[in-house]
Amino acid sequence: MNKSAIIETHNLHKVYGMGEIQVRALAGVDVRIEAGEFVAVMGPSGSGKSTLMNILGCLDRPSEGQYLLAGEDVSGMDKVQLAAIRNRRIGFIFQSFNLLPRTDALRNVMLPLVYKRENGLSPREREERAMAALEAVGLAGRAHHEPNELSGGQRQRVAIARALVNDPVLIMADEPTGNLDTKTGDEIMGLLHELHGRGRTILMVTHEQYIADQTQRTITLVDGRVA
Repeated sequence: MNKSAIIETHNLHKVYGMGEIQVRALAGVDVRIEAGEFVAVMGPSGSGKSTLMNILGCLDRPSEGQYLLAGEDVSGMDKVQLAAIRNRRIGFIFQSFNLLPRTDALRNVMLPLVYKRENGLSPREREERAMAALEAVGLAGRAHHEPNELSGGQRQRVAIARALVNDPVLIMADEPTGNLDTKTGDEIMGLLHELHGRGRTILMVTHEQYIADQTQRTITLVDGRVA
């Protein structure tokens, strides 16, 4: 069965600066990631890795080239349009968790549903969906605990539940094990493997080769190009 591409880029360029003072962060990047793939992105500092992830995550636009997300050309969208695409189609997992302090796990997971006004969900329905996401990561019993009452691994599970709550077409994980000890990091990788096994498409940035080796393939960037 032919799979459809979730990510497809053609000749992506990103240039910062103007006139004679220019930095070319990306220099013609072609990437294709199929639905249901688990892919790692690696590269040394200054390779263009962060720039590429910002574009793929609809946080920035390319200077040249085309980016199709689930078949939709998002290359020329403005900031408002990109924000809507991010909230509807992408779930983010961050190294530093990015949870709101003094806000319990359930409310943290509900945030994307609150921002997504057009979903038509009642407050009760949003709460039920957030609780289901917490159950999916094995953390329903900590729904009313605030981040400072949770371990690092539990905080990352809350972040993963938040990434799942809008049923995105793509999960983007930026160093998801970077702030965790090896044992807890392995547990989080186990959870990502479970999600992948259920058909989720995951794109993950990592500096750890042994983490990248657990994915289906690795995209390596060097000097703004795919190596």
